[in-house]
Amino acid sequence: MELISIGEAARMLGMNTSALRYYEERRLLRPAARVDGRRMYGRDELRRLAFIRILHRLGARLDTAGAMLDEPRERRRAVVQEQIDELDRLIRRATDARRFLEHVMECEAERPIRDCPVMVDILDRLIDGVSFEHLAEEYRGKAASGSAAVVDSGD
Repeated sequence: MELISIGEAARMLGMNTSALRYYEERRLLRPAARVDGRRMYGRDELRRLAFIRILHRLGARLDTAGAMLDEPRERRRAVVQEQIDELDRLIRRATDARRFLEHVMECEAERPIRDCPVMVDILDRLIDGVSFEHLAEEYRGKAASGSAAVVDSGD
């Protein structure tokens, strides 16, 4: 593949040229060459950009992208594991939130915060000082057994 300009590279990947310049500032990307002062990119640089775009779309931080692209294998693996752990926490939170909202939606009580025994228990225990994380873990276990709602742990 011949070298293409920053504008063409940005168009190919659905990005703004300012993003490419920013990635260059962050040392995530370097043009293959400069022709008459213009940044030019080849296939390797486009692959880096495509990789960065995927990670951005997945919600990964740019420092994570940099580590995945340029760090030695062990450091890269550690950074990727951190990202996976963060995703696991996010998935758990989203699952908790979904269960909680589904409980509110399906609850037969006219006013769940007053009339639903599960909701009243959760709210009263929070008021009484039980940590959110403790309640989330407890109700996560109850939800797994099908016996109660789950609160979002805020991890």
